[in-house]
Amino acid sequence: MDTMALIQGLDLLGTLAFAVSGAVLGNRRNLDLFGVLVLACVTAVAGGIMRDLMIGAVPPAAVADWRNLAVAIVAGLAVFRFPALPERMRFPVRFFDTVGLGIFAVTGAQKALTFGLSPPMAAVMGMVTGIGGGVLRDMLTARVPVVLEADIYALAALAGAMPVALGHWAGMPILPMTAAGVGLCVFLRLMAIYRGWRLPRAE
Repeated sequence: MDTMALIQGLDLLGTLAFAVSGAVLGNRRNLDLFGVLVLACVTAVAGGIMRDLMIGAVPPAAVADWRNLAVAIVAGLAVFRFPALPERMRFPVRFFDTVGLGIFAVTGAQKALTFGLSPPMAAVMGMVTGIGGGVLRDMLTARVPVVLEADIYALAALAGAMPVALGHWAGMPILPMTAAGVGLCVFLRLMAIYRGWRLPRAE
């Protein structure tokens, strides 16, 4: 399978998930249409831009490829127009954020590997890709970023990136390692949300 095609396809899916999470939060903050679209786009592309700048992939994919921004805008418009649909879920922001986190963690690691980074650093880049958009989204809406709280968030992204990095080092097929990484990240986040799994808190 073409590695770059896999990365691009998953990136668009992750962009969609993160854009929805940003737009839902924008609706909850009673932002206007422009504010919701800005929050959707920032959440969707910030992590990928950070990753690309750090690994020397310039211009960043979110800037060079119109599809990423288009997906984010369409998702933002849909959520703004039909705000009740995602709110039918129990935790819509967290759910879509979790999906985006898992996808971006593995695509970030895989892209870093294609640009020659070592597996450990590629896993770190996967984590950065996953958490970047959510951090900026939370800062723009005056929330404490989830990554700074006790919830398992950055750790889940790092864990999700590890199978991709280790699979590359061991010469294993990309597709099963990608699926394993997404699954592991999503599992850890869902356990943190629904079962209360947390890192130790400061006394």
